[in-house]
Order: sequence, then structure tokens, then C-alpha cells
Amino acid sequence: MRQIFLDTETTGLSPDNGDRIIEIGCVELLHRKLTGNNLHLYINPERDSHEDALRVHGITTEFLKDKPKFAEIVDQFLEYIEGAEVIIHNAPFDIGFLNKELELQGRKPLANYIEGVTDTLVMAKEMFPGKRNSLDSLCDRLEVDNSGRTLHGALLDAELLADVYINMTRGQDALLMEVDSGDDQVHRSESVDLSSYQLPVIAASEQELTQHDDLLAQLDKSSGGKTVWRNLQNSVA
Repeated sequence: MRQIFLDTETTGLSPDNGDRIIEIGCVELLHRKLTGNNLHLYINPERDSHEDALRVHGITTEFLKDKPKFAEIVDQFLEYIEGAEVIIHNAPFDIGFLNKELELQGRKPLANYIEGVTDTLVMAKEMFPGKRNSLDSLCDRLEVDNSGRTLHGALLDAELLADVYINMTRGQDALLMEVDSGDDQVHRSESVDLSSYQLPVIAASEQELTQHDDLLAQLDKSSGGKTVWRNLQNSVA
């Protein structure tokens, strides 16, 4: 399965009010392994960032003025994510911006190009109800190193999200073994036939049996002679 962890940085909070995407970061995971085939794009939004947004990402208008506009990278972006499961933290925010950018280019919404969207914020709220589930909080809880995250950056956040997701879902593949099949790697459950194994029977020593009887006697005394095994012994006798 091909999964893409995606994050964006924007000029503000509202695509409907004219805010635009300024950075896209994508990290590819194939069969639960990072491939290094990542996508990182800076985009000229043709407008300034709001002060609050600038404090979050630190990406200035001056830095972005020579970067390509979304129209120039839209084909590259859609080709990269085509057919993948896209995983986003707080997906409605990023999807809203991406759909607006696609709409401005006369393209269909994002859902038409991908397999589906998984929101790790929804996953985290189900796994850790009543707790803070920001990306930083999840990194702390799952022991993912986010010491390099002084400012928000789309590629760094996508990389952290991939690590967080792998930690959140590691139990799903605990019983799966990776089998090398030519150039492709697939996950298959491994079945082990134990019918030919002869398990050794180790008898307790006299000392162990004595210690066991003493322990049972102490438990029986503590319960006032009401232990189940004693009642069974008496009924058999």
C-alpha cells in the first residue's frame, strides 16, 4: 500500500477569504517503510501572509516571490499523490486549502485523484480521549523526536506525522512478516505447523511439590477452609 503523509503551510486560516498555500510537504510510505521519495514545494501565493501565520511558519513574502505559482506545480503534485492513501493531521484544514487551489485551476477536488484520506487527529482522539492530540503532543506521548521543530514546516511536519502514525498503528502489523518477492515486498501472515514438535514435560521436584502444598495450605487457612480446590478434594473423597 502506498501512503502519502501530507502537510501544508498557508498565508492564513481561510481559503474562502483568499488565503493560499505557500508550502507543501509530502512523505511516501510503501508497505510501512519510508522510501525517501518525498515531495517538497514552496509556492508563491501572490499575497502576504497574515502576521499570526507568519509567526507560525516564518516563511516571508520576500522568500516566496521567486517561487512557482500553484498553477505551475499542480500537475507535478497530482502526479505524485495519484492513487495513494493520503494521511493528514487535521485533514479538513489542508483538504479545504488544496480543494480551493484545485478549483482555481479548474481541476476536480482532491478526492478524485487519491485512494482516500485518513485523519490522524480523528485517530488520536479515539486512541487518547480527553488528552491533547496536537502533533507536538503526540510526538511527546509516542516518544517521537521533534526537537528540530522550532517553526512549523510542511516537510518536517509530514516526516514527524509519518513517525507518529507508524507508532500509533504498530500493533496492526505485529503478526505480519515481510517476505521478499523479487523486486516487490509484500506482507503476509506466517503460519507455523507445530504438529511435529514434541514438547518436553518437566516434572516438579520433591522440594517444589512440598513448597506448592505449603502454599496451598496457607491459602486454605487464610480463606477459612473455603478454597475451591479443597472443596473439590473433599467432594471427591
